[in-house]
Amino acid sequence: MAAAESSFKIILGSSSMARQRILAEMGYEFTIMTADIDEKSIRKEKPEDLVTALAEAKVVVYKGTIREKPCNKDEAREFIKGYSGGHAAVVGSVLVTNLNSGASKGGWESAEVYFHDIPNEVIDSLIDEGIPFKVAGGLMLEHPLTLPFVDAVIGATDTVMGLSKSLTEKLIEEALCQPGSSPRVQNMS
Repeated sequence: MAAAESSFKIILGSSSMARQRILAEMGYEFTIMTADIDEKSIRKEKPEDLVTALAEAKVVVYKGTIREKPCNKDEAREFIKGYSGGHAAVVGSVLVTNLNSGASKGGWESAEVYFHDIPNEVIDSLIDEGIPFKVAGGLMLEHPLTLPFVDAVIGATDTVMGLSKSLTEKLIEEALCQPGSSPRVQNMS
């Protein structure tokens, strides 16, 4: 679907700068409208179920444990040191609601990130900048301090960064097939 030809309004249910950037890269104009919810109060065992329930937060899975945004410097350091020389999975979801018909289409995607050893000085710099507290799992893939230590990404990089372009396009298309023509891209992760 060509974004420039869209005749519908998109409302992004997320304040994530990465999601805003990705949606803009896709060529869409959008309005931001976020819900004031306590994401930590919503719990699920499986990461796929959690991101679908939250539909507003990306989560990172490390050795079977779901990691959201770290709460403090010690937790941030623990997260990043754990990835050093290892890998983590990122699971994100997208929910598109057609406001005319009320029909919702949602899905999730995952990707794996493999890391080289990350030096303590880099970890300290990331924490000093406050980067880990802005993203699920505490590590922003596209950050200039992080990127040199990424060995490989298995899956879509945009999924790791917060919004799968292919999944978003697919769900918008599906929502448009419903009666009505004004889908709301909400609660992306």
